[in-house]
Amino acid sequence: MFNAEKFIEKTVSNLKKEIKGKALIAFSGGVDSAVAAALAEKAIGDQLVAVHVDTGYMRKGDSENVKKMMEKLGLNFRFIDAGSDYYDSLKNIEDPEKKRKIIGKKFIQIFEKVAGEENVECLVQGTIAPDWIESGDGLRDTIKSHHNVGGLPENMKLKLVEPLRDLYKDEVRKVARLLGLHISERQPFPGPGLAIRIIGAATKERTEIVREACDIVEKEIEDAVKKGKMEKPWQYFAVLIPVKTVGVHGDKRAYGYTIAIRAVQSIDAMTCSYSDISHSVLDNISTKLTNTLGDKINRIVYDVTNKPPGTVEWE
Repeated sequence: MFNAEKFIEKTVSNLKKEIKGKALIAFSGGVDSAVAAALAEKAIGDQLVAVHVDTGYMRKGDSENVKKMMEKLGLNFRFIDAGSDYYDSLKNIEDPEKKRKIIGKKFIQIFEKVAGEENVECLVQGTIAPDWIESGDGLRDTIKSHHNVGGLPENMKLKLVEPLRDLYKDEVRKVARLLGLHISERQPFPGPGLAIRIIGAATKERTEIVREACDIVEKEIEDAVKKGKMEKPWQYFAVLIPVKTVGVHGDKRAYGYTIAIRAVQSIDAMTCSYSDISHSVLDNISTKLTNTLGDKINRIVYDVTNKPPGTVEWE
């Protein structure tokens, strides 16, 4: 049985031996990166430099909240706004594997630049077991290249340090609780961000649509949970489908995108089942989405696919 206390003690000891001098931590603000940062900080203190990259594909208010979190944790941090650069790099890119690899490569380019400025050789990442399992290798098929594994460039100069590599999400949460991290129960958010919640080209315009849609889905589901209408899903969000259909907006013809709602229950992220959401809750979500984004979208669908055969995210 996994023992979080022993894991913390052993990992901090190993990090003290593995990291010589300063190190960077790729800090997204999710549970995995926050736990990795907390463990590394215990090992090397203010020699750790937390780097948060706003790719332009973050959820509504995420980057501002990450800044506050890094300050609360007392981390020595750098905040980098790279949205325009990412939008340019992903222009006209529709294939999800290409998206992931471009995003992963750009992350490393940014980290290597900061590493040179900070005189750092090690990059700490919150990589967990499902990341490298799904990314595949010579023995396993690639389900999807996680940006922090399959998306890494071959000629990377930084030494990777991955203290959570053998853990699953439920184990990471146990460590987070023991470390007293307030985000221990936060739902997962993919490293490539909203770019893989947009099927097809992840343009700035489409990103703004799915950002607002994700925010609405999250808030409506959380409100329904508070009111006892449903069990809280393990992960829940919106996906923008680049299929336009005819609808009615006011008394005029509309031609807008389709939004898919995705909500699942899982323990370790390796398998999941879709959440049983009542029609009344789905109706509230649909109404809020179309009232808010009615000039951009006009059709809402609910994803009832388990994993397998689907994955949690659509790309």
